[in-house]
Amino acid sequence: MLTLTANAAQAIRDLTAGSPEPSQSGVRISAQGEGASSLTLSIAPRPEPADEVVEAEGARVYLDPVAATVLEDKSLDAGADDQGGVSFLVTEQT
Repeated sequence: MLTLTANAAQAIRDLTAGSPEPSQSGVRISAQGEGASSLTLSIAPRPEPADEVVEAEGARVYLDPVAATVLEDKSLDAGADDQGGVSFLVTEQT
């Protein structure tokens, strides 16, 4: 199952804090197009019915079935650039 680093959990909490229902909202990772060649991340108010839910340190990630398979043995990390923008990085679990 996908794991979250402390940095990723904090970034997700920050991103969802301003949503209408922060207690249920999270980020959703979903496959775009054919297969798993492209994954997108968006803020979601709640999971879709088929989504796998990953929770860590008060942060929620919703994974569509394809993304859940692709990210099964991965870890999600986050960092900030010089302008304060958040970027997410998928790494191998350690």
